[in-house]
Amino acid sequence: MGVMSALLLHLRVGIVQATFPALCLCCFLLATTNTLQAATPPAPGWGELGYEPPTAGSYQLPPLGIAADGEVLNEQGETVSLHTLMGGQKYTLLSFIYSNCQDANGCPLAGYVFYRLKALMQEQPELADSLRLLSLSFDPERDTPPVMALYGANFRYAGKKGEWQFLTTAGDQDLQPILRGYKQEIQREITVNGTTGDDYAHLLRIFLIDPELQIRNIYSVGFLHSDLILTDLQTLQLAKKDQTSSASEKSAKPTHLAALESTLSGPGDVKQGYGSGDYQTRTKSLLQRDQAGKAADLYALSQRPPLGLPELEPAVAEDLSPSKIALGRKLFFDRRLSLNDTFSCAMCHIPEQGFTSNEMQTAVGLEGRTVRRNSPSLYNVAYLQHLFHDGREFRLEEQIWSPLLAHNEMANPSVGYILSKINKLPDYQSAFEKVYQQPVTMASLGNALAAYQRTLLSADSAFDRWYYGKQENALSTEAIKGFRLFTGKANCATCHSVGDKAALFTDQQLHNTGIGYRASMGERPAKQRVALAPGVFVDVDSSIIDKVSKPAPTDLGLYEITQNPADRWKYKTPGLRNIALTAPYMHDGSLGTLEAVLEFYNQGGIANPELSPLLRPLNLSEQEIGYLLAFLRSLTGSNVDELVADAFAAPVGDPLSDNSKTVDQQAETAGAIR
Repeated sequence: MGVMSALLLHLRVGIVQATFPALCLCCFLLATTNTLQAATPPAPGWGELGYEPPTAGSYQLPPLGIAADGEVLNEQGETVSLHTLMGGQKYTLLSFIYSNCQDANGCPLAGYVFYRLKALMQEQPELADSLRLLSLSFDPERDTPPVMALYGANFRYAGKKGEWQFLTTAGDQDLQPILRGYKQEIQREITVNGTTGDDYAHLLRIFLIDPELQIRNIYSVGFLHSDLILTDLQTLQLAKKDQTSSASEKSAKPTHLAALESTLSGPGDVKQGYGSGDYQTRTKSLLQRDQAGKAADLYALSQRPPLGLPELEPAVAEDLSPSKIALGRKLFFDRRLSLNDTFSCAMCHIPEQGFTSNEMQTAVGLEGRTVRRNSPSLYNVAYLQHLFHDGREFRLEEQIWSPLLAHNEMANPSVGYILSKINKLPDYQSAFEKVYQQPVTMASLGNALAAYQRTLLSADSAFDRWYYGKQENALSTEAIKGFRLFTGKANCATCHSVGDKAALFTDQQLHNTGIGYRASMGERPAKQRVALAPGVFVDVDSSIIDKVSKPAPTDLGLYEITQNPADRWKYKTPGLRNIALTAPYMHDGSLGTLEAVLEFYNQGGIANPELSPLLRPLNLSEQEIGYLLAFLRSLTGSNVDELVADAFAAPVGDPLSDNSKTVDQQAETAGAIR
């Protein structure tokens, strides 16, 4: 049998054998010759699967982590980010290849499987609409954009429908972070005389990535087959449809399989795919507020916290009432509490974004003024002993005055100005007298706002039902393993403590992890990427940005309060409940994903003179980090949507309208619910 005949037999291409594409023909011929000579059996992906794949939807593909980002070059030599290419509604298959690969069961196999999928896209428009293919070279020195364009041209015979891009990087400096992000290890092969050759040794791994940029499967040589990929894709699509089914359908599922994430939470304007020229906004906030608003009995929630949370202190619980909570809720969403009637508490602590802001690293105040720290989540804030990231306040009643008076937040000039302004608003004129028997004061304004915030109690998560409720099937096996790591090898519970009867996941202390130290040292890249419009990016020298922007203010954490050098860069330990909903993380929002947080702690933080002695390298494996992620995601409370829907039902103080529902009407509604 000739080499070409053997090649065609391996490929089993039926529809285009007469004009079969070169597929980097020299590479394929050499690879196939080597395979035949070495009697290496072809991988399953070259032929028919040989067995029936599992039925789509009969199994699950849990997230394996967030797909790493990085700067790559397309065939035209244009710089673009991987996340930009992965954006939108499609699923992505990402392969790492190099054009000179001589292993038939390596890069040529990946090319052939992708070729078969591309051919199927011509027959199935719905497949072309849901899948994209990316082939990224890990040999940028040889695989320049023109080379990748020629390499990709060999596959054009599969038709024009469907998206398949061939990518490289500007050099090894851009490539290495991507390889680390995908755990791709390569090394040059050693020749007979001991010198380094031109070929690479690597393990073939293909990544299936969903539209939320989560890795859902990783295919090795033994499992890389177009039939299996299509079945996995159908399984993910079915699971996505299930997530949008009715609440009654969800409740019928076993607890550990039920969707634990909030259906109302998430960024108001999903920026995913913003780098693409055909980006279209998928904002959902207005639609949610119009359709999902439903008042909740917040007073009852405060008197009986969900499973996993302790009771409120007796004095705090006794001080609450439906009328105080209703008044505080109205104030929280009222933009008239700011200097120019444009800014409310809820604009930094956005209910559907975890009562923080998913869309910005650090908060933005009145007129777009910069705030140097991330907006902390307000879930379960009633239990905190330290408020603000630097712990400078201790009670919610007093905490409110800092944002109300800060020039870069709500910008009111004085306490008296605020109180006078509220007393002049028609819908507040009698409200405070009815609730507090006197016009608004510093104490009553603080008490009302604190009353609402103290009802934002969220727990009864899958973890709580398993750990405190003793429901054996409430938590997945992966999350249970993650909890064992959390309280053991990973040492997380030292600061994020778990009690016998309840868990706040915080030690109520402040620690130096090195994040603040790194920022103070001014570490940053020489160039920064700036998005001018969807699909339009420029790389700008940091020195130019410095000329047109105000330098970032220094932040020394607790030291600014105590003036004790030992307190430099200390920030309070946050609670972890609903942590999957409250990105970005750390006091400055510098870590955008839970994966990044775990990697940060896995390396032991950032060394500095005041680094907490509790931090050390953890040496966690990729699999162990996956278990920890599963545990952290199990901490989403069952009542998140109830609290968000209640916020959607709250009146928003509008300076141009006098039709706001009165506080009395809100209190009556809360009483009727009870």
